[in-house]
Amino acid sequence: MTPRISVVIPTYKRPQLLLRCLKSVLTQRFETDAYEVIVVDDGHDDATKHLVESLINGAPLAAELRYLRPPIGRGPAVARNVGWRAARGALVAFTDDDTVPARDWLAEGERVMAKHPEWVAMCGRVSVPIPGETTDHARMTAGLAKAEFVTANAFVRHWALEKVNGFDERFARAWREDSDLQFRLMAEVGHVGRSARAEVVHPVRSAPWGLSLSQQRNTFYDALLYKKHPRLYRERIRPVPPWNYYLIVALAFAALVLLFFRQIEWAMGSLAVMVVLVLHLAFERLRDTSHRLPHVLEMLATSALIPFLSVYWRLRGAIHFRVLFL
Repeated sequence: MTPRISVVIPTYKRPQLLLRCLKSVLTQRFETDAYEVIVVDDGHDDATKHLVESLINGAPLAAELRYLRPPIGRGPAVARNVGWRAARGALVAFTDDDTVPARDWLAEGERVMAKHPEWVAMCGRVSVPIPGETTDHARMTAGLAKAEFVTANAFVRHWALEKVNGFDERFARAWREDSDLQFRLMAEVGHVGRSARAEVVHPVRSAPWGLSLSQQRNTFYDALLYKKHPRLYRERIRPVPPWNYYLIVALAFAALVLLFFRQIEWAMGSLAVMVVLVLHLAFERLRDTSHRLPHVLEMLATSALIPFLSVYWRLRGAIHFRVLFL
């Protein structure tokens, strides 16, 4: 029996999170044989392979479970392309290995898409429970709940994916590849809708100190998204460049130049303005988040570095993708 829905789950060396996700996906309130689950191991990880194979060879499952590895390339866009191209369902449901889909996730997603045949894709609801105090990382994760279209919970018609050739594999990190797919579907195929009925839960994972610093590398791919969709990027992603970041960087370089020419008072003035801007950035990140001392110190330290890293990756992306982007 050909499944009506194919669930595609990319994963990268997180077998325990994947197992939690699969337990929810494989216990959906959905007809037997009506869906298949395709795990795409982007990390080429033996522990992940053994986990999925143990499930396949264990007790009978409610849905067919398959394990794939991308033959070439890396990244979530590559993995999702491998998954949907192997899918047999007319509707492809995307989620991530760190989510917990609700029991009626597939049923509600199929019902909404059937109700709106003019929709070529839909983004469901992503719930982000935050236990205890809110940290900066938790608030960033909670932003998934407000995003227009995220592959943590997306339903796309198979023929629409074929028409736009799936995900752009130049997005090598889990960043903006879903927005790019949304924008191309809107421009080339048809309407992309939203529904709160199909829900996945995205728990907040523990984060190492300074995670926000490594996340600045994501902005490299903002340049690619802007190059492909300049109007939609400004309308829906970032209306204006982060001028405060550029000003902080400019003041730091100005202070160095002024010190070189022994203009001590002007150099100190530049540094003073820069410090005020950094403190304002830290204050904004601490607004409505935890005020525990370790968290406050982390926000102060990372706020002093984020503007420099962000500007570096934004300009590097602009040069790499050959686009005037700030």
